[in-house]
Amino acid sequence: MGWSLCAMFLIGLLADTACAGDWPQFRGTRGDGCAEATDLPTVWGGLLNPPAWQASIDGTGWSSPIVVGGRIWLTSAEATALNAAALARKQALSRYREDDFQADASVTLLAIELDAASGEVLRRLELFTCENPAPIHAANSYASPTPVSDGERLYCHFGSLGTVCIALDTGRTLWRQVFAVDDITGPGGSPVLCGERLVLACDGADEQFVVGVDKETGHVAWRTVRPKIESAEGKMRRAFSTPLVIDDQGREQIVAPAAQWAVSYDPATGKELWRVNAGSGYAVVPRPVFRQGVVYVATGYPKPELWAVRADGSGDVTDTHVIWRYGRQAPEISSPVVVGREIYFVSSGGIATCLDAETGEQVWQHRLEGSFASSPLAADGKLYLTNHEGTTTVLRPGRQYHELAKNQLFGRTMASPAIAGKSLLIRSDGALYCIRKTAE
Repeated sequence: MGWSLCAMFLIGLLADTACAGDWPQFRGTRGDGCAEATDLPTVWGGLLNPPAWQASIDGTGWSSPIVVGGRIWLTSAEATALNAAALARKQALSRYREDDFQADASVTLLAIELDAASGEVLRRLELFTCENPAPIHAANSYASPTPVSDGERLYCHFGSLGTVCIALDTGRTLWRQVFAVDDITGPGGSPVLCGERLVLACDGADEQFVVGVDKETGHVAWRTVRPKIESAEGKMRRAFSTPLVIDDQGREQIVAPAAQWAVSYDPATGKELWRVNAGSGYAVVPRPVFRQGVVYVATGYPKPELWAVRADGSGDVTDTHVIWRYGRQAPEISSPVVVGREIYFVSSGGIATCLDAETGEQVWQHRLEGSFASSPLAADGKLYLTNHEGTTTVLRPGRQYHELAKNQLFGRTMASPAIAGKSLLIRSDGALYCIRKTAE
């Protein structure tokens, strides 16, 4: 895996204060699910190679762990029991089937710090409590977005409930901001750092915008409204993707998919640079990836596709910069990963696909066990794909399907894996597991 301009740009942003080997945001240093780590495990579970440690995590959350200076951080949410008022709110949800939603009387949002070597819980910070939170989809959590760190501060995003910046050394809250939109099903997309800005995509049924705030103060530096969306139906105006910071030939960009559109912005000003009309797609979740001047973006429901778009355009580039489109079992939730000449992804139903990244031609396709929300991880000459049921399939990247192992952990898993040195971190619905290679 060669270093791209995007990789060098992101390292310049994050490595000044972070330690080598950190995993400071969703999908790692570059935000693309690739890592330079070595000596990672292939086989684990049972007596052969049990977890190096397993830590119970308070509350619920699908945020992925991040690693900063030998410490692991993740977010979680502790909800109080459903009371009569919350039950009434749940029953009043006429837009969707009642059974698809959960409602709570209140929810307390947490940031949890663990020692990466031992798994010891070092701090449990109660950031804030929200009374009568809006109901969310039963498969979601109030702590689904992954935090991000610049090595000195931790930025925790909980969708419309609020965004908090804390000092890593003291745990003190430095600022809190709220950008409330009607997301209907709860929070999804994670925050991203770009220079002095923390950038959030806020795509609700009512409002759709991207906002850049001063990372030290939380003050709004810019706020850019999304392009016009043709559909007037609220649920088809939403998106949950995490923006990606890229550098294409010296032009810094933030690529932030929305309903109907994939859009690039100037991170300094929020000015729109280019846009692609992806049609009627909505509820976009996968984070884009970037390689050699090309951005790979998913289009969302109801008929997901993966598009390859040149990043050097201006204005509406739908007719000029789309290189290819692929629609057979494209990812709905899980993000893709590029390794060498190939791009890999898995559909929610468990169909793993390898395409030629340059042409979009299918190289292979294979059905895996279970359902998927977690995004693939590429490192140490391996691909890790973890399903809802806690099974991780380990593949050898290449133009032939090559399965190395299948490994099982207890618990439901929707968070994406992370790396801490030579360790693999996998979060389930009740625990965080640390997996290491068996000593020879």
